[in-house]
Amino acid sequence: MKRMIYQVKVGPNPPAFYDICMDSVAAYCKKYNIVHIIQTEPILKIRPLKSHRSEQAVERLGYLPIFEKENAFDYLDKYDQIAIVDSDIFIRENAPNIFEQLNDDTVFAGVLEKDMPLTTEYIKKIRAYSIGQYGALTDANWIISPTTGIEFYNMGLMVFSNKIKDYLKGETPLEFIRRKEFERFVNGEGNWKWSTDQTLLNYWVRKSGMKLKNLDWKWNALFKGVKDEVLPESYFLHFFLSGNLPQKGKEIPSIVQNLDNATKIKGHH
Repeated sequence: MKRMIYQVKVGPNPPAFYDICMDSVAAYCKKYNIVHIIQTEPILKIRPLKSHRSEQAVERLGYLPIFEKENAFDYLDKYDQIAIVDSDIFIRENAPNIFEQLNDDTVFAGVLEKDMPLTTEYIKKIRAYSIGQYGALTDANWIISPTTGIEFYNMGLMVFSNKIKDYLKGETPLEFIRRKEFERFVNGEGNWKWSTDQTLLNYWVRKSGMKLKNLDWKWNALFKGVKDEVLPESYFLHFFLSGNLPQKGKEIPSIVQNLDNATKIKGHH
C-alpha cells in the first residue's frame, strides 16, 4: 500500500510556525513509512475569470494559493491513498496512522466540524458560516442540524483513496478547478467572496455521491474552536486562526508540550 501526505507552503514570507507544524508531519511520515511531499512553488496558479474578490486577495501573489492543494490529485496514479494536510496542522507524537481509518470502499474521509466538541461561541459561527456557504447550493445532498446548520467537512485535513479518480473524470487538477460549476466559487461571487477550496470541495464530494467517511474529531482538532479541556485527547491539532494568537504562532511548541495549559492562551477567537 503506497501512501503519501501532501502539503503546500507557497508565497513569500509564510508564517515561521509552518515549519514547526510541517516538521511534525515529517516525523509522522517517517514513523509510518508514508511519503511526504511539500509543494513550495505555485503550480496551478488559479485566478478568477471574473473576480468578485478583493483586489488585494487576487493581486498580492497574482494567483489564489488556496487552490494549490488540489495539485495532489496529480499523484493518484502513483499512490493508493493520499492525505492533504494543511501547513498549520501539528501532528502529535501519539497520533495513530490515519490511513488505517479508510475502509476498502471509502473514497473520501474528513472531519465534520459539527462533530467536534465545539465551544458555544464557535457553534454560532459555523451555523452562520454553513448557511451562507452552502444554503444556496440546493442540488447537493446536505444534512442539516438545527444547532450547527449545514454539516460540512473542514478541508484542512482530507484523506482519500485513488478511487477518487473516478470522480475526476480524467481531468487534471487545473481542469477540475476550472469546471464551470466551480467558477462561482473561484470568482468569489456573493457569500463566496472570501471562500477557500473548502466550499468547492464540500459541494463536490456531496453532489458526486462518492462514498464518504466521517472521521473522529481527534484527527482535526481546531485550536480554540473545540473546548480546551479535550485537546489532550487530540491527534492532529489545527491552528487555523494562528494569526490571532498573541505571539502569532511562535508559542505553538509550548502549547503542544503542555495542552493542559491551553486555557491560558487567549485571543484566538
